[in-house]
Amino acid sequence: MSALEPRDADVAPTPGPPAAHGIAKGSVLDPDHRALSIGMVSVVLLIAFEATAVGTAMPVAARELHGIALYAFAFSAYFTTSLFGMVLAGQWSDRSGPLAPLTAGISAFAAGLLLSGTAGAMWMFILGRAVQGLGGGLVIVALYVVVGRAYAEHLRPAIMAAFAASWVVPSIVGPLASGTITEHLGWRWVFIGIPALVVFPLALALPAIRRTASGPADPETPVAPWDRRRIVLALGISAGAALLQYAGQELRPLALLPAAAGLALLVPAVRGLLPRGTWRAARGLPAVILLRGIAAGTFIAAESFIPLMLVSERGLSPTLAGFSLALGGLTWALGSWIQSRPWTEPYRERLVVLSMALIALAIAGAPSVLVESVPAWMVAVVWAFGCFGMGVVISSTSVILMKLSAPEEVGANSAALQISDGLSNVLLLAAGGAAFAALGGGAVGHAMDAGASTGSHPAAFAAVFLPVAVVAAVGVWVATRLHGTGAQRA
Repeated sequence: MSALEPRDADVAPTPGPPAAHGIAKGSVLDPDHRALSIGMVSVVLLIAFEATAVGTAMPVAARELHGIALYAFAFSAYFTTSLFGMVLAGQWSDRSGPLAPLTAGISAFAAGLLLSGTAGAMWMFILGRAVQGLGGGLVIVALYVVVGRAYAEHLRPAIMAAFAASWVVPSIVGPLASGTITEHLGWRWVFIGIPALVVFPLALALPAIRRTASGPADPETPVAPWDRRRIVLALGISAGAALLQYAGQELRPLALLPAAAGLALLVPAVRGLLPRGTWRAARGLPAVILLRGIAAGTFIAAESFIPLMLVSERGLSPTLAGFSLALGGLTWALGSWIQSRPWTEPYRERLVVLSMALIALAIAGAPSVLVESVPAWMVAVVWAFGCFGMGVVISSTSVILMKLSAPEEVGANSAALQISDGLSNVLLLAAGGAAFAALGGGAVGHAMDAGASTGSHPAAFAAVFLPVAVVAAVGVWVATRLHGTGAQRA
């Protein structure tokens, strides 16, 4: 499940003028909003199903394409290009409204799925994931802008709750459906089948978006020029992250050159797009943005390897391996719901600290199934607690960010939150993938082909989970620093 995709759609959208675009009464299903609400929720539902289904099919796809050593690239390629897509969508939406970036994003998302589903080699599969990521980055920002413009302020929590609820059913059904399709029809149909389903939400939502949220936010204000500096910085983040991951996978002395080039691009870009003090967890807004990155990055880096670990080390079928993550959809929603209750507000920081500790413990506990005497179902139980923690942390960082942001800073600060989210996914997946490959992870594919059902290279998986758990533990300390004043942007 991707933290960049609209499961974390509780990030506040860029505020729009309710009088101009929203309605002061009614509900998200009244006649004025019904088509738009159903269409957008359907988009989120399909993205959610894809995110949960792909994780189940990925081990089989990587094995058949002889790309187990490049397994992490299949996930991080998505996040790398989505970073650029998010910055591009923000400016595009401000200039001409969210309709064009949303349409382009869904089209790219579908094209990426088709490219991966028809790939004959692992590099083509990864390219498809990159195209899909670009579309995902465009879609998530455009959806937030639509909510900000088309819904009055009192209706926004309801549509955001509908986005979050859209993840529950796919989290339960997605792995089972994906595993069944993978085993009986082949993994390619998991990717090829979804693009045909985007026609319905597009046909339903796009006319409503054109009617309620098209054009610049303020038609009376001249359209601002493209901020080329931010576009260049976004390209720097994407290119720098890609170079670092490539260097990590090569594990040769010459790999130091692309690593150095990646850092040279990444460091100034991050400094320009994130608030000052983010990397030292300065109290207030910088700590909120850093915590979001730590939580999302550690969780995704660990979750990406769970199905592969269960299939290769414990001999589970793809269906059962994916289904081990299904309970997490319910507990994630439960965590999001609990933090939204009014009685939790005075205890929000303590609840976030506790939840971040649950995430760290879940990541550390997942590789316990590498020990043969530990039942494989233990992963499902452990991961359910981690998902509960994520439901609290992801929602709470969004709520706290709003409190610490002046109205004119909400858009920029929300973008920084998403960039931290995506960048940490890329960096931690790159580090995990490098450790996995260095300790013989590529040989896991040969073991799977040979029918091995017990630990071929358990150290390779331990090298992914345990360092990531340490980073998550640092997040527990960062969670104690969320209250304070916002920081000025660089």
